[in-house]
Amino acid sequence: TKLWNASRFAEINGCARVAGYDPRANQITLNRWIIGEAARTVADVSAAIEAYRFNDAANAVYRFVWSVFCDWYVELAKPLLQGADGADKDETRATTAFVLDQIYALLHPFMPFLTEELWAIKGADGPKRETMLALANWPSLEGLEDAEAESEIGWVVDLISEVRSLRAEMNLTSETELLLIGADDALKARATRWDETIRKLARLSHIGFAEAAPKSSAQLIVRGGVAAMPLEGVIDLGAERARLAKEIGKLEGELKKLDAKLANEGFLAKAEEEVIDEHRERREETAARVEKLNAALARLS
Repeated sequence: TKLWNASRFAEINGCARVAGYDPRANQITLNRWIIGEAARTVADVSAAIEAYRFNDAANAVYRFVWSVFCDWYVELAKPLLQGADGADKDETRATTAFVLDQIYALLHPFMPFLTEELWAIKGADGPKRETMLALANWPSLEGLEDAEAESEIGWVVDLISEVRSLRAEMNLTSETELLLIGADDALKARATRWDETIRKLARLSHIGFAEAAPKSSAQLIVRGGVAAMPLEGVIDLGAERARLAKEIGKLEGELKKLDAKLANEGFLAKAEEEVIDEHRERREETAARVEKLNAALARLS
C-alpha cells in the first residue's frame, strides 16, 4: 500500500522520531504546511467521529494520507531528504517521522492491524514507545494550521495539478514552456523558489513571466492568477480543436442515451438497484468528462 511504501521511504531516508520535537519550531515552509494539513485533518476526523459520521472521518483521513502526504509531501520533500546534511534535512526527517505517527493514530480505528504493525516497526527508530498504538493518546495539534505555508505550497500543488491536467487533456508528450501572466514580485519570487520542482513534476522546459498571454496559448487559472502555455509549434491547434469537438460530440451522445434510460419509468421499475446506480455513476463520469473537454476546448479558443 501507499502507506507502507511511505513508511519504508521514511526509513530509507533516516526519518526517525526525535525526542522533544516541536512542530511549532519548524522553519521550512513545506514542513510547516504538512503540519498544518495534519492539524486540520485531526480536527476534521475528531469532529466526525464525535458526531458518529464515520464515513466522513474515513474520507478525511484518506484524503490526507493518500493525497496530501503520500502524493505531495513525500514528493516535495525528496530534494531536502536526499540533499546535503544539515538543519533543513534534520527538520524534514523529524517532521516526516512525526507526521507518520499522527497518520498511524488517525488510521488506527479503520486499519488497526496494519497501523499497529507499522507503529511497532517505527518504534525501533528514536525514543522507546511507551505503549501500543491502541492505548496511545489521540493526536492533538491545535493551533498549528499555517495560512502562509498553505498559500505557498497550495499554490505549487495546484499549479502542478493544473498543468498535468492540461497536458493530459491535450495529449502533450514533450516538455513545454509556462508563462505566469501579470505576476507581482511576490509571485515571481515564489515561482523562482519552486522553479526546479515545478518544472520536474509538471514536465516544463521553462517557467517565465509575461504581461499578457501570447496568441495560440492555453490558459490556466490557479488561485486567482493566470498562467499560459504557448502551444504554437507544439501541437496542430486546428486538429486539436477538431479532435476535442469530435470527442465532446461522442460523449454528449452517450449522455443523451443515459438520460433517456434513466428517465424511462419502465427501466427504473424493472432494473435492479445495482444496475440503476451503475447507470447513474456512468452518467456522472461522462458529464464530468464532457466538462473537462469543454474547458480544454475553451482554452484553445
